[in-house]
Amino acid sequence: MKKLFLNNGASINLDFGLLLIRLMIGALMAFYGYEKLIHFNEMAASDFWSKNISFLGMSGAVPLSLTIFAELFCSLLLIVGLFSRFSLLVLGFCMAYIFLVVFPMQILSKGDNGFEFNSAFTYFIIYMGLLFTGVGKYSLDAKMFSK
Repeated sequence: MKKLFLNNGASINLDFGLLLIRLMIGALMAFYGYEKLIHFNEMAASDFWSKNISFLGMSGAVPLSLTIFAELFCSLLLIVGLFSRFSLLVLGFCMAYIFLVVFPMQILSKGDNGFEFNSAFTYFIIYMGLLFTGVGKYSLDAKMFSK
């Protein structure tokens, strides 16, 4: 029990913390992607996706499909810790695109109850942190690809 509360960055503390972050952030983002998936036809036909979002000259269903791939499928891969670096790169790119292009550099915005922090920027920072630290030993990557 004493080892659990040591403040020396013990491996169990770090790996368990990375697991919790991975599970929570992956589940939150997967819900975004799932909502887009079940409402795909309505969203692809909406003005937002057909007129406001353009990725490499494509609009409508193509960028929506890429977003669903990132938000849903890469988040599920992140939760189980499989191909996590690839998933984090895709998710980070998706959030950076949203932060830089869709809502250009808006870290803070005025909301109903005061200032609101841009969630795409928050997700981007968390994804980059996980990319630099790795996802820990409680992942399929660690089980499959460790020496």
